Amino acid sequence: MNVLNFAHAFFSDSAQWHGYDGIPTRLAEHVGYSLEALLFAALIGLPIGLVTGHYGRGGNALALIATAGRALPSFGLLVLMFIWIGFGLLPVMIPLVVLAVPPILVTTYEAIRSVDPSPVDAARGMGMAEARVLFQVEVPVALPLILSGLRTAAIQIVSTATIAAYVSLGGLGRYIIDGLYQRNYEKVVGGATLVAALALATLVVFWAVSRITVSPGVRRSG
Repeated sequence: MNVLNFAHAFFSDSAQWHGYDGIPTRLAEHVGYSLEALLFAALIGLPIGLVTGHYGRGGNALALIATAGRALPSFGLLVLMFIWIGFGLLPVMIPLVVLAVPPILVTTYEAIRSVDPSPVDAARGMGMAEARVLFQVEVPVALPLILSGLRTAAIQIVSTATIAAYVSLGGLGRYIIDGLYQRNYEKVVGGATLVAALALATLVVFWAVSRITVSPGVRRSG
């Protein structure tokens, strides 16, 4: 059987659409892990990136942190956290958040630094507070790049959240891990297909968010 036949056999099996191991349940688990990791990563990366980008300080330190974060192997960190912490969601969240923070942090910093200084200086000359300058002048212009960092982080999380299955949690990785163990390649191909489809859906969601939140003038100038 080829890959297409494996995928057809997996998705055409009605048993895959029901129960605790059904596609809706595993998909919901995977999306839940991904959203939680993205939320924590955004809560860390966005404020630091916005503040350092606004004041123009810490760029070298951010680059160093980002390089270190990208160099850490997610699976190795998962194993280390599992040995240290034990079973649970936390050992999975830590490597996912570590993976997602660097693109959010660096892209947000670069997005704010790339804003034309003229309107920023004009806003300061009008007596606007620094917080208002950041959120009313810089962020609206930098939003497309900021969203691109969040999009990159989200796709990386969705693709990597399969590691949750290694520590007996759920998600779409369950099909891949269980399928390899059972030599059931229909499950392996089906799980991989679902992960790829979810990554593509993530791209579509961020495209829609960008169309809604970014002003037409900023989109045209970009």
